[in-house]
Amino acid sequence: MNYTLHIGNKNYSSWSLRPWVLLRALSISFTERMHRFGDTQDWASYRQLAPNGRVPTLQDGSTLVWDSLAITEYLAERHPGVWPADAAARAYARCSAAEMHSGFAALRTDCSMCCGIRLQLRAVSPALANDLARIDSLWSEGLRRFGGPYLVGSSFSAADAFFAPVAFRAQTYGLKLSAAAAGYRDHLLALPAMRSWYDEALREPWRDAPHEAEILAAGTLLKDLRATEQSHG
Repeated sequence: MNYTLHIGNKNYSSWSLRPWVLLRALSISFTERMHRFGDTQDWASYRQLAPNGRVPTLQDGSTLVWDSLAITEYLAERHPGVWPADAAARAYARCSAAEMHSGFAALRTDCSMCCGIRLQLRAVSPALANDLARIDSLWSEGLRRFGGPYLVGSSFSAADAFFAPVAFRAQTYGLKLSAAAAGYRDHLLALPAMRSWYDEALREPWRDAPHEAEILAAGTLLKDLRATEQSHG
């Protein structure tokens, strides 16, 4: 198999992170193709390829698979380990990934992903507090039921990949979590695949104005760890 995964900037693109970290963590070979937000010429070309015009998209020969959940299921049909072998763990993993895929609107809106900064939120809205409480409960239950250190047991699965962006958001915004959930967050952040994504995100010199405005509107910038800004080429 000769996969190509089309992604957006590593600093911003939470949707791209999911299949990327899944492929890397499971040692599934692929070629990465990044499309920088704000690069109008590149995106005009990419939209001719991607059926929905968004990232990520997986190319497997002449087959195109778009949307992170669809990509995950496509990979699960071809590679072991995407979902747990145990039926109960697999059910919990699928429910958790689907809930993350379709829910947590306040977290997405109030805490847009930006790996390379640290920011103090001006306020935690009731909706965001509810999202964080649910994530904390979901993580804690999975760890308790299946023994950790991953969400559904001793091995990385797609469920962990779907919550990988939440781990980065928790780091960026200093989101408060219980001890069990914070331990899981730290375990995700320490994964070699996650470290690789993070290091590459920090080296990106590009800024996308709409993303930057949305992020900085959420609170007070404490630290910017990214490479020196460079204009779009």
